[in-house]
Amino acid sequence: MRRLLAFVHSYVSNLLDEVLGWCNLIQNREVGWPTVDRKTRKLKREQQPILQKLKLIALFSPLIEWVDRTKIMGLCLRDNSTKEGKRERTPRSKIGIRPFIEFYHINMEEFTPSDIKEYNTFEDFLTREHARGSRPIFEEDDDSRAVVPSDCRVVVYPSVHPAQKFWIGGQYFSITNLLGDPSVTKSFGDVPIASFHLGPQDCHRYHSPVTGTVRWYKQFSGDYYNLDPWGLRSRVDVLTSNARCAVRLETEKYGDVMFVAIGASEVGAVNFYEEATEIGQKIHKGQEIGKFEFGGSSILVLFQRGRIVFDEDLLDLSNERIMVDVQVGMSLGRLQEKREKKRGKPEEQAQVYEKREVEVNVDKRSDSEKDEIHVPPAAKKKTKVLRIP
Repeated sequence: MRRLLAFVHSYVSNLLDEVLGWCNLIQNREVGWPTVDRKTRKLKREQQPILQKLKLIALFSPLIEWVDRTKIMGLCLRDNSTKEGKRERTPRSKIGIRPFIEFYHINMEEFTPSDIKEYNTFEDFLTREHARGSRPIFEEDDDSRAVVPSDCRVVVYPSVHPAQKFWIGGQYFSITNLLGDPSVTKSFGDVPIASFHLGPQDCHRYHSPVTGTVRWYKQFSGDYYNLDPWGLRSRVDVLTSNARCAVRLETEKYGDVMFVAIGASEVGAVNFYEEATEIGQKIHKGQEIGKFEFGGSSILVLFQRGRIVFDEDLLDLSNERIMVDVQVGMSLGRLQEKREKKRGKPEEQAQVYEKREVEVNVDKRSDSEKDEIHVPPAAKKKTKVLRIP
């Protein structure tokens, strides 16, 4: 009898702790995907408006996926993005800047201009520039080290197969469908992949993760599905359906590297600067190569097999389906040494990696358990624009 009472007491206590924990998260609008801040090593949930979260749950539910076979949802999202873009370009939209900064706790000292009165529209604010020195490039002169291309949240995988198992959904997702050119995709089969998610609060400018020469560029028109992890992991082919631009860089250290910028809901344009689209143009690691206009968005970076070793902290957390909050210029990975290539084929390494999977429910962890997660520190331009037609 005592054991039964002890069990009931323990069960009720744990249930109450979880309910109170969720109440606290909802109060702080921390209802987004589990994320670890790479600087502070703190485990948290991404801040997100409650209504937006409920919309995502509804839009990417199995029932809606089954009903929306005529792609009406994609057409509605495109229409909404067009209207939202027009609103964000009006002078009246600037009244939303201060509440936005307060909701997402944005430190304006890291950007220029830092005075919000100098932004004429909300779109001007979203495409703000980083202040000089606020985003140092990791090992800037060492081309054997790849860096994060934007302020965002990231997951990385040693090949596409575990990426699809843990993170990327889509009923018909494939690299061929993503790039649309068989002559290019033959170099990017089951290759290492890094997926970067930019939220509305992030600086919408993106930079090259490596030094290389532009060898191929292509624009794709498409839909504007939300690229929140909730949608990304659904059966909807958001990555291959959305409007996007892709650039292939030929590098000395990493071979060919593919950079894909993908527009999402409320993103009216995917802009690559002209120098990033000219065949034969040299691009340097950390160089700004483009920007998104308003809203959230995503970036995929593909490396050829046997070329890169992603940072261990990123790999471990990605394996637990936890994103890492990073800033542009932070370390992404290093060149794979020849002796490491002899240890096993990429597919064998991916199988070993998959066996390390540990199911984690981050919200149930105590503060002491959360602390156990180890994350090491880490002039106007001409653009080619992909806009909503």
